[in-house]
Amino acid sequence: MQVKNTYYYFKEALTTDQCQKIIDMGDKRISENKKAGKSTEATTFGNNHKQAMLKMNENVTPQGEKTVDEMKDEIGVEGKEVEKNRYIRDSEVAWFDDRWLYDLVHPFLRTANVSAGWNYDWDFSESFQFTKYHKGGFYGWHADGNSCHYGKYKRHIPGVSPTKPDGSALTSYTSNPNMIGKVRKLSITINLNKPEDYDGGNLKFDFGPHAGGKRFHECTEIRPQGSIIVFPSYIYHQVTPITRGTRYSMVLWSLGQPFK
Repeated sequence: MQVKNTYYYFKEALTTDQCQKIIDMGDKRISENKKAGKSTEATTFGNNHKQAMLKMNENVTPQGEKTVDEMKDEIGVEGKEVEKNRYIRDSEVAWFDDRWLYDLVHPFLRTANVSAGWNYDWDFSESFQFTKYHKGGFYGWHADGNSCHYGKYKRHIPGVSPTKPDGSALTSYTSNPNMIGKVRKLSITINLNKPEDYDGGNLKFDFGPHAGGKRFHECTEIRPQGSIIVFPSYIYHQVTPITRGTRYSMVLWSLGQPFK
C-alpha cells in the first residue's frame, strides 16, 4: 500500500519516571523468568533467532543490518546459502498486560492513526513486549504482519494445530478469541532509556526500491527517552546492532480485520 505518512512519532512522550518504572518491571520479569527456567529469548516467525539456530549449529553469525542481497553481493553465494547460517534476531524479552500501560499508550496510537491519515480499523492490542538489547544485539529486516487474509491469526487447538519442536504453539496461532481472524495493522515502539546509554540500536525503515534515494531511513528522531513511534505493521524495519551499552524498548501491535 502507498501512504502519505509512513510513520508518526511523539518526542519525549513519556516521563523519565514512567520509562524507569517500565525498565525496572522488565528487568525484574526477565530475571524471574530465568530463575524459573523459562525462556527469555526473543523469537521470530521462522525460528531464525540466535538461540534457536545455536541449538542446531554452533557456527552461526549475525545478519546485522545487511539485506540478503547485500550479503550475496559481498560473499558471492546464493542468498539462501547465506541465510541458513545467519541469525536475524538477538535480544531478551518479557511480556506485560497491565491495564495502566494500555491507558498510557493507546491515546498516542489513536492520535497517530488519525493524524497520519491512516484511520485503520482496529479493536484489540496484543501484550506489550519489553525488549532488552545487549551489546551486539539487533533485530534484522522484518515486517510485523502482512495485513492480508493470509496473515490472520488462526485458532490454536491443542493436539490438533501444528506446534514448535518444544510443543508450544506456532506464532501465527493463538487461543485468544480477541485475536483469531485478525491481523496486525499498527505497530508502536517506545524508546525507554537515554540516548547516551548506548550506541547503535536505531529503528530503521525500508520503504522499498520505489523510494529511490529515500528508501532507507534511520529514525534518530525517537532516540530521546520516552519517544513513541507508530507505523503500519506491513512496513519493513529493523533495529540496528548495539555497539555499546544496553537499549531498552517496548513494542505493541494493534489488530483488526484484514483490509478489504
